[in-house]
Amino acid sequence: MRPGAWYPPVSGPILATMHDIIIRPATDGDLHGMLELYRHLNPDDPPVGPAAAAAPWSSLLRSGLTTVLVAEENGRLVSSCTLVMVPNLTRGGMSYALVENVVTHAGHRRRGLGHRVLAAALDAAWAANCYKVMLATGSTQEATLRFYETAGFERGGKTFFQARRP
Repeated sequence: MRPGAWYPPVSGPILATMHDIIIRPATDGDLHGMLELYRHLNPDDPPVGPAAAAAPWSSLLRSGLTTVLVAEENGRLVSSCTLVMVPNLTRGGMSYALVENVVTHAGHRRRGLGHRVLAAALDAAWAANCYKVMLATGSTQEATLRFYETAGFERGGKTFFQARRP
């Protein structure tokens, strides 16, 4: 896999459409829209300016392992998730995937947009022959947990641990 490649390769930049919604991999030009959208993910986080975000955004898009999937409506990013596909030497050499930073703009929720970007992430992972896709959430709200279940994820399949920087 070459750095910056969409993994797996797709035939075009648009993965799915639904009315005026386009589901596609993010591009360099999406940085400003992503910074706005991420304000709906963790509103209490200090904002990251475009200058500080440019290098990490570029690395994210070009790593060859990550893809940021976005739902765009009338030129505005309204939902997104990040898919990380990790090469692996167990499970017969099948990769595994992680989904992180799932967010939908507060004014666009309950329209199926989050399910659409998650479906695109799962489709990409299955097409790349990943044997599993993992997703963790810090939410304990039952509605959020049901959202992930209806998107195809199993609750309680693994025990999750984390270490955070002190």
